[in-house]
Amino acid sequence: MSFNQGPFRGPRGPREREELYKINERIRASKVRVVGEGIESQVVTLDEALKLAKSQQLDLVEISPNAEPPVCKIVDYSKFKYEQKKKQKELKAKTHKVIVKEIRFGPNTDDHDFEFKLKHAINFLKEGNKVKAYVHFVGRQIVYKEHGEKLLLRFAQALEEFAKVEELPKLEGKRMFVNFSPKPKK
Repeated sequence: MSFNQGPFRGPRGPREREELYKINERIRASKVRVVGEGIESQVVTLDEALKLAKSQQLDLVEISPNAEPPVCKIVDYSKFKYEQKKKQKELKAKTHKVIVKEIRFGPNTDDHDFEFKLKHAINFLKEGNKVKAYVHFVGRQIVYKEHGEKLLLRFAQALEEFAKVEELPKLEGKRMFVNFSPKPKK
């Protein structure tokens, strides 16, 4: 076996790209619903649909294979693929990735630090990010878990107008945490 097979050859030969849509002779249905620009939606046999597409020098593309009968569109396939890619890119650009920002407290955090971290949390929530606030207990501090719970409840109360609490303070190992998600803008 040679290691110099080039970028497009795998151990079993050239890679074939699987098309997302069946076109022309690859369509296996006996009857199809034909749609397209300037074409009235109609149910015809596959042979008639292929003749109709060839008469317009276009391709028959199966766009909805699970419908009964399958829906096929008469269109230029390369143009159709380009438009589908463009739509996918637009959808991807519109999606918002959820980012979780963490804010760490100690069980004996003083008021100044609390206010400082509160301001940061408010900014994170205004940006549309989720916030995970937690109290980290080191060594024997775990004895004061009530302090941590009070601190997180106070934090939740201070963020009431900017966020909603996803669940009450929960202790896991040496951390007690609360998750906040931003309130929808009105």
